[in-house]
Amino acid sequence: MVGIITYGVYIPRYRIKVEEIARVWGANASDITGGLGVFEKSVPDMDEDAATIAVEAARNALRRRAINPEEIGAVYVGSESHPYAVKPTACTVGEAIGATPVMTAADYEFACKAGTAAIQTCMGMVKSGMIKYGLAIGSDVSQGAPGDALEYTAAAGGAAFIIGNDDPIATLNHTCSFTTDTPDFWRREGQDYPRHGGRFTGDPGYFKHVKGASRLMFEQMKTTAKDYTYAVFHQPNAKFPQKVAKDLGFSMEQIKPGLAVPRLGNTYSGASPIGLAATLDIAKPGDHIFVCSFGSGAGSDAFDITVTDAIKDKINRAAAPSVEKLLANPIYLDYAKYAKHKGKLVMQA
Repeated sequence: MVGIITYGVYIPRYRIKVEEIARVWGANASDITGGLGVFEKSVPDMDEDAATIAVEAARNALRRRAINPEEIGAVYVGSESHPYAVKPTACTVGEAIGATPVMTAADYEFACKAGTAAIQTCMGMVKSGMIKYGLAIGSDVSQGAPGDALEYTAAAGGAAFIIGNDDPIATLNHTCSFTTDTPDFWRREGQDYPRHGGRFTGDPGYFKHVKGASRLMFEQMKTTAKDYTYAVFHQPNAKFPQKVAKDLGFSMEQIKPGLAVPRLGNTYSGASPIGLAATLDIAKPGDHIFVCSFGSGAGSDAFDITVTDAIKDKINRAAAPSVEKLLANPIYLDYAKYAKHKGKLVMQA
């Protein structure tokens, strides 16, 4: 069975509170936190980007299990904030962890679901016998224009998964996708910040696609929400995943372990992968996990996952920081320092 061999996460330690952003723009902080369910978000350090975050997440995955990096035959990095328009992030990651030169590498883009698309590709390549291990990463230092609604949630972080078929800690039983041409969110080449369709973000964007992929999974696997121990949904804010979970029949107890967004913000391509990692941090053999990502533009990838006995003795979860540990002990920034970290303030020569 193809599955997750090991996994790792990286989240920058810096944070800014939503109320600090609201203070600068004269907004009502309680309205924003109440409407979004997000109270603070992660901020990259000035020398951090999607590539460095991807490298750290991959290294944390390797710390948990003794995998020979030279046996990783594919590295795919999903992001909408790759540091170069023409220069793959995946090559940098492969070199940093010692997977080069015998590997295939590529950068993926599909808004916030590029990381799960990378997982699907690795699943297929492992199952076909083309590679022994594949490394799939979702990593972002997401963008939001000053004063825009996105600025309150656009965060930084990433998760890495090594996919293989020898004693996986969790089997990837099935995956399916639901995709349409829905322009709810976009950023043209050369633009610093994305734009969004406002009222189209929920429907026909997020809810149509997440429900579409989820119900397709239920149909193909002959399951319902009650058959799963945990569920993880893309989390652009805290309200959307809670609503879609309720609409599909999941309880708050099922989604709570993977709901990192209130203290993390929206890490875009890293959002649902980090939620899955947080769930694996506390999962036990036999647990059944449902995952559904979402990427504007628009599409969703759903996964049916079963945790195996290997999570007890084939992996050392304590060898790398858990999501909960990475969220602890933050360093808070005021808006001026946040703007400097995000490159919104640039010193003129």
